[in-house]
Amino acid sequence: MYDYLIVGAGVFGAVSARLLTDAGKKCLVIDKRDHIAGNCFTELSEGINVHRYGAHIFHTNDENIWNFIKKYSDFNNYINSPVANYKGKLYSLPFNMWTFYQLWGVRTPEEAKQKIESQRFTGVPTNLEEQALSMVGSDIYNTLIKGYTQKQWMTDPKNLPKFIISRLPVRYTFDNNYFNDRFQGIPVGGYTSIFKKLLKGIDVKLEADFFSDRDYFESLSRKIVYTGSIDQFFNYKFGHLNYRTLKFESQLLEMENYQGNAVCNYTDESTPFTRILEHKHFEFGTQKHTIVTHEYPEIWSKEKIPYYPINDGINNSIYQQYRKLSLEAKNCIFGGRLADYKYYDMHQVIGSALSRISKEIDLF
Repeated sequence: MYDYLIVGAGVFGAVSARLLTDAGKKCLVIDKRDHIAGNCFTELSEGINVHRYGAHIFHTNDENIWNFIKKYSDFNNYINSPVANYKGKLYSLPFNMWTFYQLWGVRTPEEAKQKIESQRFTGVPTNLEEQALSMVGSDIYNTLIKGYTQKQWMTDPKNLPKFIISRLPVRYTFDNNYFNDRFQGIPVGGYTSIFKKLLKGIDVKLEADFFSDRDYFESLSRKIVYTGSIDQFFNYKFGHLNYRTLKFESQLLEMENYQGNAVCNYTDESTPFTRILEHKHFEFGTQKHTIVTHEYPEIWSKEKIPYYPINDGINNSIYQQYRKLSLEAKNCIFGGRLADYKYYDMHQVIGSALSRISKEIDLF
């Protein structure tokens, strides 16, 4: 008999397993995929660590979280500085003085501010489009936001909640660093190595779907840490929550350098993919070849991986009903993107696991 069954070998599950094991508890981790690390999984291909489920760049301002994760890997000094391609023209991201110069030829922060101010939406934003227009005006919105957003979410930005765009930084300096966080980088040797260390000495069973034999798996432990879809856990009692999913197409190219950058966003609506990743640049690779991945948005179905919760009014209302049930489930801890139905960055998931499992340990 295990003390804890942990459903999911991604960030929340692996961190929880480590903390509980270090506290003297016996854990079994199961995952329906054939690998650990969830969507952070990286696989070595032709000497290049490929991010199979899209780019993951670690960043945080929380020194406790940084110190925790650094116990399991060294990090390089990679700084995320994406490039945007709009109909063949290139622009710097995030929005900064380089972007403004590329768009308008302005050279000073005051000129850029005046240009944006003249284009701003001045009402109270009620949706993503109005929020973006209030932040950066019409030129940036139409060139770098509208088409990309419409592709990614497969709907008019007017139909999306405004909070989705609020994370985008706007700077009046020549600074292409996408994140403002003090600590950032890519783990040396890829993300999967972190998870191997987190799960060292812990029983792990892959290709094990909790819902294929739920009674059996529940019988194995006294308590569950659940990181899957919360609506599935409760048998869709209040209906299905909705997500967006992605499709990835990767190819090996016999050239040293394809696009000169790890991430290039394609922001016009007519280009079917949203971005191209060139994985070697995450780790400053010098190989004579390269691997690139085209990332396509897709409509989600239950057979596909849920990547992005659709946190609109309807889905949030459904989620709150499931959340109430989860708080009443005394023998189960819920955590992670799917169980919390929330878009988390990696450091936020780690912080959540540290907080929740620390409280659990205090109850021992």
